[in-house]
Parts: sequence; C-alpha cells; structure tokens
Amino acid sequence: MNNKTIIKLSTLLLAATTVLSACGSNNSSSGNAGSNSNNGGSATDAPAAAATDSKKEVSFTIGYASGDPATKEAIAATVKAYMEANPNVKIKDISETSSAAYLDWLKTKDAVGEFPDLVEMRDTQVFADAGKIVELPADLLDLFDNPPQVDGKVWNAPLSVNVPQGIIYSKKAYADAGVTELPKTYDEFLVIQEKLKASGITPLVVGGKDIFHMGFWVNKFLIDEVYTKDPDWNSKRTAKTVSFTDANVVQAMTDFKELFKNYVDKGWLSTGDNQTASILVSGKAAQLFSGTWMFSQIQDADPSFEFGFYAIPDRAGKVNVIGLPSPAGWSLSADAAKDADKTEAIKDFIRFFFSPEQYAPYLASINAIPSTKEKVSYEAGEQMQVALDLIADPNVTKSLAINNWWGENLIPPQFRNWFYKLLQDLVVKDENVAEYMKQADTEYDAQVKANQQ
Repeated sequence: MNNKTIIKLSTLLLAATTVLSACGSNNSSSGNAGSNSNNGGSATDAPAAAATDSKKEVSFTIGYASGDPATKEAIAATVKAYMEANPNVKIKDISETSSAAYLDWLKTKDAVGEFPDLVEMRDTQVFADAGKIVELPADLLDLFDNPPQVDGKVWNAPLSVNVPQGIIYSKKAYADAGVTELPKTYDEFLVIQEKLKASGITPLVVGGKDIFHMGFWVNKFLIDEVYTKDPDWNSKRTAKTVSFTDANVVQAMTDFKELFKNYVDKGWLSTGDNQTASILVSGKAAQLFSGTWMFSQIQDADPSFEFGFYAIPDRAGKVNVIGLPSPAGWSLSADAAKDADKTEAIKDFIRFFFSPEQYAPYLASINAIPSTKEKVSYEAGEQMQVALDLIADPNVTKSLAINNWWGENLIPPQFRNWFYKLLQDLVVKDENVAEYMKQADTEYDAQVKANQQ
C-alpha cells in the first residue's frame, strides 16, 4: 500500500528550513511514536522541574479547539501524561466539542467567568487588545524559531507550523473514473470532477455543519484570486479602497458557488467535519478538501484505504496554499498570570508539551510540522511528503486565510463566521453572487464601525 511509504520528517524539514525560518511558525499537531526518545531528556527534566517547591498543589484550566478528534485526543493524552508525572498539578480540561465557532466559544467562556488559564489562541490580536492574555513568558521564547509577533510582542507558544490544505482523494475512485494524471490547472481539476460524477460517485464531501470547515474552500478561492495578488487586501477593505464586489472577489465566490452546486454532496450542510473521513473511506465520495491533520483520521477509519494528496492549481497553473506563519498557539491568560504558582505550573506544562518525547507523538497524530528549535522527528507517509514539498517549494505561493491576518490586515473578529454563513446561504438559495457581495461590504463596514466605538 502506498500509504506505507515512510519518510523521515527531520530530513524533509531540511528542505523547508529556508522558507520556515524566514516566516516563523504555528498551527496544529498530534502523534504516534517519536524517534527522538533518547534525546537529552527534556521530557523527563521538565516534569522533575514541574514538581517544584515541596510539591505544592496547583491547578489550572486548559481550553483549545476540539473540533478535530485527532488533535483533541493528542492534547488530552499529553495533559494526562503531565499529571501522571506531576501529581501535585491538576489540569482541568474545559474544552467542548460543538459546531459553534471556537471564537464564539471563547467569548462565551469569558462572559461567564470561565476563560481558560492556558488557552489555544487563534484570534490573538483580538484577545491581546482586550487584555485577556499576556505575552509569552520570556524564558519560553527560546523554545521556538522566530514566532510571529503582534504589536512587536510574542503572545503564543505556536503549536506547529501552518500546513497546506488540498485535495485528499481516493485512488480507487480516480482509477475507476479513468483519471490518470493530477490536474495542472483549475480547469483540469473541473474535468476530473466531471469524470468522477460520470462514474457514479459523488465527487466531494464537505463538512458544512461545522462553520470552520467552510473556510477550507472559501479561502482556497480567496487566496487564488485575492491574497496572492494583494496580501494587504484586508486593510484596503477596511479603508474602503477595495470591495467585495470587485471582479476578483466575485470570481472567487462564483467559483465557490459553482463547485458546491455541481460537485459537492447534497447533504453537505448537515454533515459534520468529523463525518468526512468515514464518508470518504466508505466510497460515498471521492474527495475531501482539508489539511494534513485528516491523514491519520482516514487511516484510522480504514487502514487499507489508499489515498493521495495534492494542492489544486489556479486557472493559470499556479499553486497557492496556506503556509505563512500566523500568531497562534498556547497563551497564558491575564488572570492566570497574576498567580505565580499557576504561572510556573503552566510554563512547566508548556515545556513538557514541546519536549521531543511528548511533541513527536502529538505531531505525528495530526501530521504537523514542528515549531520548535530543537529537532523533532516522526515517521510520515507519502501524503505528508507532498505537504512538506509544497512548503519547501519557492514556486508555491504561501498565504493565509481571511481571518488569520493581523495588524492592519485584521478583519472584524465576527465577520469570518458571518461571511461563511452568507456563502452557505448563497449556495442553498442559488442567489446572485454580486448582490450577495454587496451585503458583505455593508456588514463588513458595520462591524468595523461597531468595533471602533
């Protein structure tokens, strides 16, 4: 089976180093078995340091985006391992899995006085500006390579490096449909969709019940048509010098709508992200557009399922992917930072989390790229090699999703979910794209104004 082609991540990272070191790091991860378990003992030293000062009892809460089952399982395993090594420290996991957006969940927790002490932060600038998180403690900075900064400060311990998203496809479905070559342009990709459809299989599964999942396709088209040509588009939209009704955005959203109308499984709006792997391996759909974290879930669902991975080129044949660093990762809450004992325990947990013995399994379980200075390796399959090659290739344009930019390019924090829901409505009601983009302009401006008050 091709999935068993083994590649050493540490070797592949050498090719990616020039790209990643210039950018920094961040995003997701989880794992199977680390190959650096004899490396200097960071994981054992950290717990020893953790049970400090006469084993004082300490407790803190932890919260993270738990919509991805593999990530949730990997983080939970690390939390359990830490508490077993440090019985004086109690970590309460308050994460909840739901179809609600993670940002909304965090705001709700804050409103009821339950903001996590240690929190996975994705909307860093929003919570930093609100005074809810503090800078990453200075004695943790040396763990990472050039982590991204907001307002000249590092706020996060990046969980991993941003990874490309692309098409995860059934090799059997492609063969049955007579697809013998991967597409070199977006139009060729559409030809493949027609072949799959003609063969009797649904071309694409989408987990549209979870609003975050909508972003995979939305941002594929926005990156191709907007951000690769103008990375500062968001700041220009805020300044009203560009518009959602401009031809490039309308083209992107037209492509989005046409793809969903013609090739996506009809039940996409009621399908959860956590159902997509089983739908793919069962043969009910031929492809899934997602990230590398899905590889292990697919293999767990059916170890014999043969699948490939590739990035979809744009109409001109250019490949553009998610791949720039963004400020995200573990952050310390401002309230927790007021408690010296709690702060020390959280810092020690972070060191434990990123020690090779713990970090390698985390990375492996979600096929992620390490953000740490210390080399971490795990065994990765052929699909992950494709992702690493994309990151390392200077001819592949790296970008970010609409809501992952920061500074002047930060969008109103609630706009992303509103926009994704607008696009769901656009598809379901088969409405006019240009008219709906007028609504986007109106809402964007209203949210900008509200945030300024």
